[in-house]
Amino acid sequence: MEDPIFETGDAAVRLGLSNTHASATLARLAAARHLVRLRRGLWALPGRVDPLTLPARLTAPLPSYVSLQSALYLHGMISQVPVVTYAVSLARARRFSTPLGTISVHHVAPSFFFGYEDTGQTGVLMASPEKALVDFLYLGPARSKLFRALPEVELPRGFSARRARAITERIEFPRRRVMVVRSLARILGAEKGRR
Repeated sequence: MEDPIFETGDAAVRLGLSNTHASATLARLAAARHLVRLRRGLWALPGRVDPLTLPARLTAPLPSYVSLQSALYLHGMISQVPVVTYAVSLARARRFSTPLGTISVHHVAPSFFFGYEDTGQTGVLMASPEKALVDFLYLGPARSKLFRALPEVELPRGFSARRARAITERIEFPRRRVMVVRSLARILGAEKGRR
């Protein structure tokens, strides 16, 4: 199956048109709802795109992975279904509103960009349960205030407190590391009290 997300240049080559003419043709197809414009120069075939693949395509060439509330929900750690797909990236923080969904991209330092795995589903990269939780705590002091209040968390079977603590050790900013370590200790203590 061909990639349902493509760039204007790809269509131009495939159709034997200049980029300008291909762009005009794609815009007409989007107006007729045969295509979806994701952002300038990036298009998708509606109904054939896994929304979890969008963050990586929208932040390209910089990498990203699904994390935060989206990964916490998909790992069964929170019950609240996020309306937005949250991702962590080396790209600058940005919100993309597309006809296929809203993607909220949040920047982390290159040294903290790790802890994700390929889900095997259409190449989606997703944070491990431990990294998704630590990412949420790491972004707590962000200006957006999206990560101030964590919904009630239930740690899944196989969650490694040791691995989560090891992730916090890689936070290069001392004040932020202390804040995240304290928040993680509260969550782990509360979870231990429930068991």
